Amino acid sequence: MRSLLETSFFDESKDRLMKQVARIQSATMIHLHAPSTLIGILALGQLEAACLDAGLKYRRRFYPAGHHRPRDEQLTIPAPATGLGVVVLPEEETWQLGDLKEEDLVRIVPLAAQVQLGAQNRIHHGALDCVIQASALASCLAPNGRRVRQMRPFSSLGLWLRDSLDATIDPIYTAVNMHLKEEGSVRMVALPEVKAPQPNMIPGLAERRLKKLHGAWARMDVEQRTQALSELALPCLTDMTLSTPRLEELLWHRMLVGDVEVDLASQVFAAQHTWPEGLNEERLHASKLIDKWLQTGHLDVELEATG
Repeated sequence: MRSLLETSFFDESKDRLMKQVARIQSATMIHLHAPSTLIGILALGQLEAACLDAGLKYRRRFYPAGHHRPRDEQLTIPAPATGLGVVVLPEEETWQLGDLKEEDLVRIVPLAAQVQLGAQNRIHHGALDCVIQASALASCLAPNGRRVRQMRPFSSLGLWLRDSLDATIDPIYTAVNMHLKEEGSVRMVALPEVKAPQPNMIPGLAERRLKKLHGAWARMDVEQRTQALSELALPCLTDMTLSTPRLEELLWHRMLVGDVEVDLASQVFAAQHTWPEGLNEERLHASKLIDKWLQTGHLDVELEATG
């Protein structure tokens, strides 16, 4: 793995992250807190993987997500009597680094960031979500850890679940995926190259036509592939429920890991659509899912690698 903290999008927050690493490493017990949501477990899984690989003692606790709390109720998580509390707060607004204060707890919140992209290295602004920060922390705590490497491909999925892609291209999401591809954590492929994508992810997509395209894809040249995929996408452009940037990612930039036939966006989609609604059911489901994810490296418990 290549260091995330050496990338341009971590330039401003690197010192803060390294201080958090030092605090976690010196703690006698780490109390991990996250909401019982998909983004919560995506961040928590990175941290738990690092704790397991580094031999750090920890406890996990899910707090109620925002939709389970009264609108005017402020979330309060006290510092533990012993050890260190680490709180993942993906529902917070994006913070400017200079507005954060030192606290007894390690708070992981969305942070404003910028990245250089393109041939002219233009500066683009975005946010570092809690999942990518947790991934960076994990790689510092256990840089050669088996579980940390297993969780690495999921680092950009918190950004995928944020609203920013519903309006425009997210430069941080693009930069993180480029990093993951270059270090070999994921392979980027077009939709017809995914053997088992989840159906119904793209409104208006002709699934039967996609199946035929999947069979013919290997015999097509670049121009033919571009034309075929454009024609496949044309009916989807009339549906306003999916933004153009998100549609482009789903058509051209599916992330695959190893020999698993289901791409990461499909795994997230399946996890979203099997998520329970009740608070107790949500907590239990989140706990079971993160345990299975740590064991298998897949969000979908039914997935198996193929030889």
